[in-house]
Amino acid sequence: MVSLDDAVIIRLEKNGERFEVFADPVKVVEYRKGAAISLNDVLAAFQVFKDGRKGDTQSDEILKKNFGTTAFEPIAKEILLKGELHLTTEQKRKQLEEKRAKVIQYIAQNYIDPRTNAPHPVKRIELAMEEAKVHIDPTKSAEGQIEDVLKKLRPILPLKFEVVRLAVKVPAAYASHAYGVVKEFNPKKEEWLSDGSLVALVEIPPGLQSVLFDKLNRATHGEVQTRVLDR
Repeated sequence: MVSLDDAVIIRLEKNGERFEVFADPVKVVEYRKGAAISLNDVLAAFQVFKDGRKGDTQSDEILKKNFGTTAFEPIAKEILLKGELHLTTEQKRKQLEEKRAKVIQYIAQNYIDPRTNAPHPVKRIELAMEEAKVHIDPTKSAEGQIEDVLKKLRPILPLKFEVVRLAVKVPAAYASHAYGVVKEFNPKKEEWLSDGSLVALVEIPPGLQSVLFDKLNRATHGEVQTRVLDR
């Protein structure tokens, strides 16, 4: 079930009557595209309102008259598919900030400056987005907007997608504890050696390299061995 704090009103008007449900705006967009998402993952409440902000629910009589049924599921599906999304000013601001931060973080972690082979600082990406007048849609997922953002940024910010291949070796004394850290980064290969140590091959975006190193160093008290194989 979606939190009410993250939900927006989806409103459908029929025959002069108003029908509203509370739902996650991003999940609504995915639902309308045919994604296999359950109502439990889209909705914040299993009620149909005539005024959601006041908490006034719609009567069974009016539901029956307009939908031919009082069953919640078919009514909710029609509202989700045909209704309009209504965001408050605060919801728009919050979602805009969250989506913008996710887009910036994704670029910082996955793309480098080909002139230096180093990730772009977050502040540089933020300034480039302002200069390029990048618009973030608060009702769309951050992932779904990445390509459009990159197209606008490339004329003013050199960008190259990059993956770093790292060889990791964890001493036997810390292997079991550090194994969870290695698994977080989806290793391409892993092997337990006869002496109990763990070796693994990890492929990650450059922006996550320092994160991996920090976690492994904490888990092994600095005893981990790492080597960059290639880019």
